[in-house]
Formats: sequence, C-alpha cells, structure tokens
Amino acid sequence: MKTGLVWFRNDLRSEDNVSLSRAIQDCDRVIGIYCFDPRQFVVGDFGFKKTEKYRAQFLIETVVNLRYKLGKLNISLVVVHDLPENAVPQLIEEQDITALYSQKEWTEEENKVTKAVETVINIPHHAQFDQFLFHPDDIPFESVRDIPQVFTQFRKKCEKESSVRDEQLDNKKLPESNLIEKASQIPTLEDLGLDRFEKDSRTAFPWKGGQDAAWERLNDYFWNTEKLAYYKKTRNGLVGKDYSSKFSAWLANGSISARQIYWEVKRFESQIKKNQDTYWLIFELIWRDYFKYVSLKHGNDLFKIGGILHKEYDWKHNDKAQRDWINGNTKYDFVNANMVELKETGWMSNRGRQNVASFWAKELEQDWRVGAAYFESMLIDYDVHSNWGNWMYNAGVGNDPRDRKFNIERQAQMYDGNGTFVRLWLQEKLF
Repeated sequence: MKTGLVWFRNDLRSEDNVSLSRAIQDCDRVIGIYCFDPRQFVVGDFGFKKTEKYRAQFLIETVVNLRYKLGKLNISLVVVHDLPENAVPQLIEEQDITALYSQKEWTEEENKVTKAVETVINIPHHAQFDQFLFHPDDIPFESVRDIPQVFTQFRKKCEKESSVRDEQLDNKKLPESNLIEKASQIPTLEDLGLDRFEKDSRTAFPWKGGQDAAWERLNDYFWNTEKLAYYKKTRNGLVGKDYSSKFSAWLANGSISARQIYWEVKRFESQIKKNQDTYWLIFELIWRDYFKYVSLKHGNDLFKIGGILHKEYDWKHNDKAQRDWINGNTKYDFVNANMVELKETGWMSNRGRQNVASFWAKELEQDWRVGAAYFESMLIDYDVHSNWGNWMYNAGVGNDPRDRKFNIERQAQMYDGNGTFVRLWLQEKLF
C-alpha cells in the first residue's frame, strides 16, 4: 500500500494544491503534516522575533482551517511544534509512509530546512513549484538567469508569450479509513512565546486566517460589492478594509493561490466588467511573481546589504533613529501614523510601506535590512520574496532603474490631504 505524506509549508489550502493533488492521485492513503518550526519564533540577526504575534495568530487560524478542510476529504493533519527534521521522519516511520510531497522552496532558510529533512529520510521527496502565477516551466526565458532586471520587460514578455495554468481540479474524498489517530495539538500564541492581543478596531485588515476566510473576502470584494471594478482607483488608499483587495496575507501562506485569483478575475471580467481596474489586480499578481523570480535568480544577494546590484552605500546604524522610526516619533506625521498602524495591527498599506521604507533607507540612510527584518517580524502578510525584493527596490539596491526617493510631505498631501489617516493613528499625540 502506498502512503503519501504531504508536508504543508506555505501552501496551506486543500484546493488547487499540486502536492496534495499528486499525493491523492499516487497513493492509497494520504496524511498531512504542518510544523510550527521553533526557529521561526526566535529573535533574528537584527534583533526582532522572526514572527511576531499578528502573523502567528493568522497562521494559527489558517492551520485550524486547513485541518478542517482536509478533514472534509478524510485526510488527517498532524500538527507539531517541533523542527520538521524531527517530526517528519518520526511520522514516516510511525505510519509506513512511502513518499513525501511538498511545495518547492528556494530561499536560504527554507532550503536549509528542506535539506535537513531530506538528509534524515529514505523515501522519495516530490517537491514542485506551486506558488507562481506563471509556472517556471512556462516563462519565455531560456533559464532563470535570463530574467530581466526590469519588471516591465518581464511583465510584457510573460503577458505576450506565457499563459496561466488551469487550477487543479477538486480533490477526491478519500475513504474514512484513511483517517489516523494521532494526538496533535495546534499551539497557542503562549506556546510560541508570544503575547495574546485584542484586535485593534481601527485595523484595515480585520480578517482571520485560512482558506475559507480568503474565499469569503474574495467573494465579497468581487461578487457582493464589485469593488474589483474600482481597484486601480482606490488601491493607494489608507483607511478601511476595501481600498485594496487585501489578498496578500492569504497569498503569503498559500491559503489561496495566485492562479485561483487570476481565474476568478477572468470570470468577473466575462460576467461583470473588464477594465483597467480588473487588469490591475492581475498586474499586481505579476509583480508578486516577479519578486519570486528575482529571488530565484539572485539567491542570497536578496539578503545582503549591497542587494542584487552590489551597490556600496554608506549605511548608518543609529539605535535612537530605529526606536523613533518603529514607535512613530519621526519628523513626519505621515511616517509616524503608518508605523503606529503597523505596530498596533500588523498591517500597513502599500503606499505607507513605500514611504516609510524610503524615509528609513533614503532619508535616514539606515541599513535597509533592519527595516526589512522589522517588517518580516510584524507584517501579517510577510512574504520573503516580496518583502526583501521591495525593500531592495526602495533602498536603491534592487530592481528600480530610477533609484527614486519619496517626497514624504508631498505624498502625505496627495494621499492624506485632509489628514484622516494621520488623525486615526496619531490621535493621542495630536490632541
């Protein structure tokens, strides 16, 4: 009897999941495992916990929902608070697993974990790319080394010469005998060494984690309110839940796939409306893809101070500047409001992120990696490729051919001219 183990990583969904579908097709029995890796909850090189309470809570909710969704298919999800290289081989031995399936990862820390697991197992490991819009086998470049350094070139060529793969069809339900009895408990924030918190009523991201929550959001944004038809016009907003799609958090941990969103946009375009706004959501999905290809091409340069351009700037290190930036005590209320929002909710708008990053890296000339590491810790929607790629871009060591610096006072006037956003987050300071 063939028994497949699906090792869930950043693909926490039961639909359109290549690893899960392949395991179900190949095997008589299928089991899932998710590891809350303790290394993801310790203090990193720049002095911040790698995962703080906001994303951890979102992840806990996601895993709770994944266990429920897999249960509908009669697949057990074993959840452990342990290193994968400990937990995976133990489960392989206990359940006579014959093959391991997972989403392929390539950035440094994720790669180390993959190799640590592969070193201690003696069964085939089927790892496949499953987090792209345009699959690596389908992009119109000879190799990853040929990925352009400028996004527009990448986008135009992919739009013209590539296509998005169909979603994986719904997975078949396995017999109840597939379920296993193994005690496993999903950890709490306290178990992970983090503080409990009440969600701030002002947050622009009030949702829970998980596949069901992702689809509730999509159905509301696309079909109930048709806000997708205005996406480009509102996406630079700052206040409220509907100025942008907010899909990034579910995309980041794989509760929903880029393919699923793409095909749902296409369905909306055929049934409701097709315009620049609907295209722009696909445009943003391609940006997300591009940063994944940048990290695939450049490897660890993504995390080095000179970035992918190997530029030598005179970066400074000032502890007071760091504290003031994090706590919203800079000379700009617009920067302060965004940083307070991040600290209190784990969320910040795209417009805010670009401004606070430009201020940190271009105006204060502080080590951009400190900012990237702080975002990694705090953001609900942290994605290694987008976060570090965007920070390089804003710091002038990445894929921005113009090496721009934001005029923050002008940005505040353009995007918060009446001061609504600043008042929302700095009310105690202002009055």
